[in-house]
Amino acid sequence: MRHITRERLEELGPLLERLRRIDELTEKRPGGFSVKSRAFLHFHEDPAGLFADVRLDGSEFTRMPVSDPAEQDALIAAVEATLASAALAKPYPAARRSRSS
Repeated sequence: MRHITRERLEELGPLLERLRRIDELTEKRPGGFSVKSRAFLHFHEDPAGLFADVRLDGSEFTRMPVSDPAEQDALIAAVEATLASAALAKPYPAARRSRSS
């Protein structure tokens, strides 16, 4: 599954407009959104359709389909619930450091 092309991203225009109206999100590049300077949501495409990868738990990405209006509504609801919850209030996990022997 590859990152979405600009042409396919244009198909998501109404969804992108809805995401852009959410104050906590910053669009760092077309279709790539961050929260507090950390990547939060981006899009992919493949023959099965269009998908969003979103950090619903604050750490790992969850893949959600966004090819049709009902799927897009589900994404918006999940994003809004995540941003309203404590999932993003917790600190991000520290980077793992390798131990030298």
